[in-house]
Amino acid sequence: MSSRRNGRIIAFQTIFGLEFNSLSSDELLDMEWIDDEYRSKFDSVTMDFSKLLVKGTLENMEKIDSAIKENLVHWDFSRLSKVELAILRISVYSLLFQRNIPAGITINEAVDIAKEFGSDQSYKFINGVLDGIKKKINDNA
Repeated sequence: MSSRRNGRIIAFQTIFGLEFNSLSSDELLDMEWIDDEYRSKFDSVTMDFSKLLVKGTLENMEKIDSAIKENLVHWDFSRLSKVELAILRISVYSLLFQRNIPAGITINEAVDIAKEFGSDQSYKFINGVLDGIKKKINDNA
């Protein structure tokens, strides 16, 4: 598995965990909450990419959540599962602010993470929301 894929998974786990604890942004970013044995599996490139995703997501949460809400079709933001929300947040951050990463890669990675961690249908939902955001970005380019 690539460093970036692992970095995205760690970022997803971090943002997901935010829903269940009261750690500050600094505590989340220092990654001390990660078990030493688990952390030892990843190199510094992976951890740095993960921190970049988490920091960017946290700093831009309002804009990210707004983009998600604008692209929910027949669905209410408050009904999103915590898993789906965390995957969407890190992925929307990438779509909006990491323009050097092709949107297709971001969406494919999100779909794969959803298949691994989400419900049976999460990946389809996430693909649809992210594709809608990608199209709006392309229309405004």
